[in-house]
Amino acid sequence: MDEAKGGRSAQLKHTGLRHGWTTGACATAATTAAYTALLTGDFPDPVTITLPKGQTPSFALAAESLADGRAMASIVKDAGDDPDVTHGALIRATVRVLPRGSGVVFAAGPGVGTVTRPGLPLDVGEPAINPVPRQMMREHVALVAGRYGGTGDVEITVSVDHGEEIARSTWNPRLGILGGLSILGTTGIVVPYSCSAWIDSIRRGVDVARAAGRTHVAGCTGSTSEKTVVAEYGLPEDALLDMGDFAGAVLKYVRRHPVDRLTICGGFAKLSKLAAGHLDLHSARSQVDKGFLAGLARAGGADESLAAAVSTANTGLAALQLCTAAGVPLGDLVAVAARDEAWGVLRGAPVVVDVICIDRAGVVVGRSGPR
Repeated sequence: MDEAKGGRSAQLKHTGLRHGWTTGACATAATTAAYTALLTGDFPDPVTITLPKGQTPSFALAAESLADGRAMASIVKDAGDDPDVTHGALIRATVRVLPRGSGVVFAAGPGVGTVTRPGLPLDVGEPAINPVPRQMMREHVALVAGRYGGTGDVEITVSVDHGEEIARSTWNPRLGILGGLSILGTTGIVVPYSCSAWIDSIRRGVDVARAAGRTHVAGCTGSTSEKTVVAEYGLPEDALLDMGDFAGAVLKYVRRHPVDRLTICGGFAKLSKLAAGHLDLHSARSQVDKGFLAGLARAGGADESLAAAVSTANTGLAALQLCTAAGVPLGDLVAVAARDEAWGVLRGAPVVVDVICIDRAGVVVGRSGPR
């Protein structure tokens, strides 16, 4: 896409930074190569996969083996210019054929964690392979099965060399994901947010939107929230600001370079941080404050028993689920608090602001009116 058009791709191009690939994309590529070898006897190298947005990257295999009805392929994760703790990690997928009708079964190998607490998008006891990577792997298994005459009934064991050690540098242990890393990613692409160049790209995105005459722009935490605001408001691509974790960068620049309306859209947990006064939403620099959420829940009608449960919930999502079950609109309360925090940062600039909170699937779980 041409840089002058604005939007997420233009922001990345403007930074000059190199994107990378998620652990989910690497696991999908390794799975594709391993299952192909099981059915044909040969490993495709490089192996090409299709990501959720249609990109078709190719991955070189770092290791491969085929014996005793199992095939293993591994890929070295390249995180691009993002300072990702998993950069250089070896992601392995071991595939074995199951009886017809078994479907695709996932297992955690060495270095991949297991979920031990509620509040995550996976059931307790499941391997920490997130929903989108699971779907990517299922789709590629089906493609390989259709191409080479397989049934598509397989067990996929994902492992990460030294993953348990690497996971100590992440939030996994606190979230109750034990034994290793999570296999993550919603687009398959790692966008390098964590540097001043990305903040500069946000400013460039605002400039492009204003030059195009856009009066309503949206700061989004990722691709799922982008889809939400497009569905809600029909915004064009050059009105979308990929703010990532840098809510403060969007608000401060829009304060100096106003537009008529700013919508902030993102995951409930991230926006609960904004609601609590954090302008940098990265997990290394701010955390979900369950005590703050408990206070909001009380203000929304929660009794002390529910407030106590919220204050000790494993995750923001778990807190939201508790309140939803009790009829307490915690999502809306967070959205309103985040809007008011954003309004304060705008310091009277002629900008109307509203907030939309979504869950991991993109379902709206909270919204504020404009202020």
